[in-house]
Amino acid sequence: MDNPKALKIVPDTSVIIDGRVSQKVKEGEYRGAKLLIPEAVVAELEAQANRGLEIGQKGLEELNQLNKFEQEGLIELDFVGERPSLEQVQLAKGGEIDALIRSTAEDFDALFVTGDRLQADFGRARGLEVEYLHPPSAEFIPLHIENFFTDDTMSVHLKNKVSPMAKRGSIRDVRFEKIRDEPCSYGELHQMSRELLERARADNESFIEMSTGGASVLQIRNMRIAISQTPFSDDIEITAVRPVASVKFDEYRLSEQLKERVDMQRGVLISGPPGAGKSTFAAGLAIYLHERGYVVKTMESPRDLQVPREITQYAPLDGDMANTADVLLLVRPDYTIYDEVRKSRDFGIFADMRLAGVGMVGVVHANRAVDAVQRLIGRVELGVIPQVVDTVVFIEKGEVAKVQILDFTVKVPSGMTEADLARPVITVSDFETDKVEYEIYTYGEQVVVMPVALEFKKPAWNLAEGEIREVVENYVSGPVEVEMVNDSKAVVRVFEHDVPKVIGKGGSVIDRIEKMLGVHIDVRQFDGQSKKEVPMEVRPVVEHTKKHVVLSTPELAKTDVEVFVGEQYLFTATVSRHGDIKVRKGSPIADEIVDGIDEGYPVLIKIL
Repeated sequence: MDNPKALKIVPDTSVIIDGRVSQKVKEGEYRGAKLLIPEAVVAELEAQANRGLEIGQKGLEELNQLNKFEQEGLIELDFVGERPSLEQVQLAKGGEIDALIRSTAEDFDALFVTGDRLQADFGRARGLEVEYLHPPSAEFIPLHIENFFTDDTMSVHLKNKVSPMAKRGSIRDVRFEKIRDEPCSYGELHQMSRELLERARADNESFIEMSTGGASVLQIRNMRIAISQTPFSDDIEITAVRPVASVKFDEYRLSEQLKERVDMQRGVLISGPPGAGKSTFAAGLAIYLHERGYVVKTMESPRDLQVPREITQYAPLDGDMANTADVLLLVRPDYTIYDEVRKSRDFGIFADMRLAGVGMVGVVHANRAVDAVQRLIGRVELGVIPQVVDTVVFIEKGEVAKVQILDFTVKVPSGMTEADLARPVITVSDFETDKVEYEIYTYGEQVVVMPVALEFKKPAWNLAEGEIREVVENYVSGPVEVEMVNDSKAVVRVFEHDVPKVIGKGGSVIDRIEKMLGVHIDVRQFDGQSKKEVPMEVRPVVEHTKKHVVLSTPELAKTDVEVFVGEQYLFTATVSRHGDIKVRKGSPIADEIVDGIDEGYPVLIKIL
């Protein structure tokens, strides 16, 4: 270093991408030196840039900066060595390109500069003079994207020529709103993406989850960031998601029976629509199980569950979650949290681990609790579904809205009468009431998921509902609906603005009401119209699609109903959020609807 004019330097790809060479020139340490850039480095950067990787573009920008320094007379710059062959490029992961770069330093008797510790060790083993530039340990300044976040911001959505948007509020009340009138510019987003990629590489607590043509997924501390650009997307876009809620398991006000159920190494699916709070509940459950003395691990892509360090979080090994599962089967945890189970391969991995005796908790998207069960059909053999999943927890607006349990039996399905029709049946029951709500079985070559008619309400429940209603009405200004779900639990629905009045600060009011009445109360806001505001009997519009007979009743969206043809009861169902009930063509029920209409009988839908 005493005679910089005589100093010859061969940098590898890592320090070119990081911009460390130009930084050394600016600081004066490399001024007057002769920089020998191996053609292998240029080829590698070019290949990365052609695949749309940000690191390739950044490396080429560093080479342009070094060219400017040469024109200013600060350094000498030369491109040397051989360009790698196609075979060497294909073997790059095996170290062929790295070997070419080290050979260039050896041929020119130059100082080999790298930011890769393994490369530095190999260089010294070959007798090279090596300078290892380890990442700086300086404190990080706030990221530009953090300026868009407030305490209640869940996610920020930035796109070129579009005003910045954000999801804000609580899990129970999410608002998607504009946070700045001025649209984002390409330069602003490009600089922001560079900053995010640099932080992901430099911060030991952050990493690049994925980087491929036009798309990058980063985990920066507790933020998950997706960067997309052409050709993957039509323009540059940055989406950043950050958890805003960390809910203790006890805050979900779960019954002791449900806690005991998950305390037995079961197969659990946590289901709900996007943004409902499924991952928050999964993290709370993981912490609860850990505190109960269980060995808990997670399988995530990316790793973003908010759990303590004692719970190890695993990503896909070599890009494949099946490899991760193989490792975990050797580790033998008591429980594994699988976030998220989406594709058929995910369900297969979940089933394999569960059948191997590992307690499994999977997070899935579903609009109803039973929809999560239906996602298993065709992916897991029907007869083993209750062994794979025996509990479904449905999350809605951050609360446990429903719990269903699965059992396996041999019986005559509901609605059939002949004893010789007995067959294996999976029953799906409400955990609180023990009432069977659905039966799953094979009928011919089809798998049928059939709603089961509910039992009549106990007379004593009517008295209890009246008493609860009288007490709650003292705290609200609007109407009150009460529904007993079992002898010790009721669901109370009030207007949104009345919910805080019933719950009280820190749950003080609802705790007092529960102690007074001796009943656990689940407070919810009215979802759309209340049952009193819609007709009790509706004649739906009957439509036919290629696969279904559709009963359209928009006014009864998300309502539990019974379907009749004339005076004959057919089945019980929940109207979809789009306001329709679909019955697969060719099924006995579809045939009865069509035959009934042909014979002049009306189709009627009655509210339960």
